[in-house]
Amino acid sequence: MIIKPKTRGFICTTAHPDGCAAHIREQVAYVQQKGTIAGAPKRVLVLGASTGYGLASRIVPAFAGRAATIGVFFEKAAEGDRTASAGWYNSVAFEREAHAAGLYAKSINGDAFSDDIKAQTIALIKADLGQIDAVIYSLASPRRTHPKTGVVHKSCLKPTGGAYVNKTVDTEKGTVGEVNILPATEAEIADTVAVMGGEDWEMWMDALAAAGVLAPGVVTLAYSYIGPEMTWAIYRNGTIGRAKEHLEETADRITAKLATHEGHAWVSVNKALVTQASSAIPVVPLYIALLYKVMKAKGTHEGTIEQIYRLFAERLASPQLDEEGRIRIDDWEMTDDVQTEVAQLWEVVNTDNLSILSDIVGYRAEFLKLFGFGLPGVDYEAEANPDQTLPSAV
Repeated sequence: MIIKPKTRGFICTTAHPDGCAAHIREQVAYVQQKGTIAGAPKRVLVLGASTGYGLASRIVPAFAGRAATIGVFFEKAAEGDRTASAGWYNSVAFEREAHAAGLYAKSINGDAFSDDIKAQTIALIKADLGQIDAVIYSLASPRRTHPKTGVVHKSCLKPTGGAYVNKTVDTEKGTVGEVNILPATEAEIADTVAVMGGEDWEMWMDALAAAGVLAPGVVTLAYSYIGPEMTWAIYRNGTIGRAKEHLEETADRITAKLATHEGHAWVSVNKALVTQASSAIPVVPLYIALLYKVMKAKGTHEGTIEQIYRLFAERLASPQLDEEGRIRIDDWEMTDDVQTEVAQLWEVVNTDNLSILSDIVGYRAEFLKLFGFGLPGVDYEAEANPDQTLPSAV
């Protein structure tokens, strides 16, 4: 079938297998060009391994350190006239590249919040790797079924304390408008923390420790974001921010538990990037479009793979922490000169000057790349086979 992008708001309902494969090759080539990372972990478990930062966190140790990787994710294969999800095609392409390079790579497709998937993962580690040296926690989901209570928690993206009004952008139409969001209830805050906070991360680490599959010196990372004050009401001080605060508190508890392994849990604060998750947050896409314009002009822009390579190459061996004990890989984004310029643009950007003041074109291109569209060397007018088998899915 000939596959074209079908977008609806911040969602693309189709994905291109050949384009996703080209995107994986592009990221692998970048890592290989950058070279080997000394001391990179050799046995890595990535939770949420099929897109965004999680996917990059699988590619980097594999191709810069020849790590064996196990990826856990929840993606859909093609069915009827529906393509598979982008994460499915990404994982197929990653495994093919890894296996061609002689690397161990296996995947588990299912609900990572469940006890069953935790048990399957532990069984695979025991059978194939014995122990793991690093656990990357990069799950992003709108809902979570709690494995102990059976309650389904649904997250929301809302401010806390009061209603929120600010600029936002319709990335598809290219119009700048105003968003007015009512504050979250206490129940909505609690549900968001249950989905996006640190409870499941801690459950994973407890299960892995109890099973004896954590190697001495094991490290575990979860990802967060802070950003500038203009986004705080909807992000850092909103429901998602409450969840991220819980994530950071969880890192301290996990670190205490890992003392017997001489291990450590870190939260890495990463840069604002176009991802499936960030595209859904009001206000943030406009900020990202302005940020890309400024950072590209300064030559400091990084994509997902560049961020994670720098994290593994420069920060994991000897973490430089902020006052809250977090790794900061958003340092280039948060420099005073970058933030001053973005703030100035924010005050004057509107529909008429959006294409001049922001990198809305680059934003759209990056968004489509997430789903395998717009990659060089891919013939999008040719027939593509949507039925792609994951080589070693469990």
